[in-house]
Amino acid sequence: MDELWLAVRWVHVVAMAFFVGGQLFLVVAVVPVERRAADPERLRAIARRFGYGTLIALALLLATGAAMASHLDRWSDGALQLKLSLVAVVAVLLAWHIRRPSMHALEVAVFVLSLVIVWLGLTLAH
Repeated sequence: MDELWLAVRWVHVVAMAFFVGGQLFLVVAVVPVERRAADPERLRAIARRFGYGTLIALALLLATGAAMASHLDRWSDGALQLKLSLVAVVAVLLAWHIRRPSMHALEVAVFVLSLVIVWLGLTLAH
């Protein structure tokens, strides 16, 4: 049974790595290069493709996170409550960003909040 929960945590961490690591890669490498290339459609295509992967990663994060919170009886933990609140804020910001992709402050907010969520996840794991 321990192997099952290790696998659940592994899927959770891999999904988080895709979501946060993908954001970091976009911010550091893709967006600066693509903005100079003067082909906004290509940048939109990259963002759209990452968005599809993000939806899968978020679904996996929600499913595995809920399973672990139930298994470990952590639903009343203050750190988990804060993490879930920030996840809700990120979801709203992502929806807003889809409707207003030119608002770059939304990208920054999602990234910063995602890093805080990872920090809270690490505190919950110990």
